[in-house]
Amino acid sequence: MILPKSQILFHQRIILWVLVTMQLYSCTGQVNDKSAKDSIANALSNKPLLLSKSTTFPQIHTNLNGMVREFVRTMYQDKKGNYWFGTNGNGIIRYDGQTLETVSIEGVSPFMRVMEIVEDKAGATSEGLIRYDGKEFTTFSKKEGLPGRDVEIWALTIDKSGLLWVGSIGGVSHFDGEKFIPFSLPQSRVENPKPMLSDKLVFKIIEDKNGTMWLVTDGNGIFQYKKGEFTHLTNKNELTDNNAADILEDKRGNIWIGTFNGGVSKFDGKTYTNFTKDGVIKGTETYNFYEDSHGTIWFSAEGYGVYRYDGSTFTQFTTLNGLTTNVVQSIFEDNKRQIWFGTWQGISIYDGQKFMNAKDKEPWTN
Repeated sequence: MILPKSQILFHQRIILWVLVTMQLYSCTGQVNDKSAKDSIANALSNKPLLLSKSTTFPQIHTNLNGMVREFVRTMYQDKKGNYWFGTNGNGIIRYDGQTLETVSIEGVSPFMRVMEIVEDKAGATSEGLIRYDGKEFTTFSKKEGLPGRDVEIWALTIDKSGLLWVGSIGGVSHFDGEKFIPFSLPQSRVENPKPMLSDKLVFKIIEDKNGTMWLVTDGNGIFQYKKGEFTHLTNKNELTDNNAADILEDKRGNIWIGTFNGGVSKFDGKTYTNFTKDGVIKGTETYNFYEDSHGTIWFSAEGYGVYRYDGSTFTQFTTLNGLTTNVVQSIFEDNKRQIWFGTWQGISIYDGQKFMNAKDKEPWTN
């Protein structure tokens, strides 16, 4: 069912869709102490993390006045200027220009992991799908037909026709504002698939400028879909790794693909170029693609900091440049054109000249 855009946006009211889920991405080189191992063990056993003023990892830069125990997984600034921070185990934190506070949602665990927060577009949760209309939160889950044994949603996007696509632990669905409608992917499988969570999981969905949907699966490559036709991208044709991690279309129409074991690639509509394989980029685990207001592409390479691509040249930034750690979990640009980096060891900001502790530029984050 295709909804008119006005219905999807609920008559132009500001809507935040919140993507909350268990964060199980691999983070090599960071799980070295007992507390870190215990926190991941708890996540794997679905046990909630206990709130504590102590942090799992040493916080060199701000952790939002001690409200973040592990790290900020996603950041967003809405049209009203409010900052939203989705954390790995401490729920949602919001700054409205005056107060920095943890957001309470009735019936939802305060220990939820938040993967994404976007406005008038998309999100996903271990509690199901959460909508915020500026006044109250509404949760949509299994009673509305969310497929699968678990209720974890990882991906969500609205295509050009106004159709809402949902990627969850149980597969792909369309959401019509009231219920989830299953959408089946082909049965084709890669050789020796190695899903991290579920062989049905789709954890990233985008629509490109040509109307093609790209669906990133858990260990089964990427499916392209347009007008009822599927194309399966795997390491047998265009991908360097069947475990894709992230995808982005930039303003020029290039498709950027990050993987867990094969680095970063760019598709210009004709040719795939793998920058890691070609020795341009260090680090095989790449994700967190973000295009800023200047058209610059940012992404993280696990253990190697972040890269910036200006259309012709890649520049690498690490702790040597002032980044708090070389393991970055989220990237976003605020309305001051500052670039924020959520890391294992606090939040850094790049102001166009240098990296610094976020609290040095935005004291309210202290």
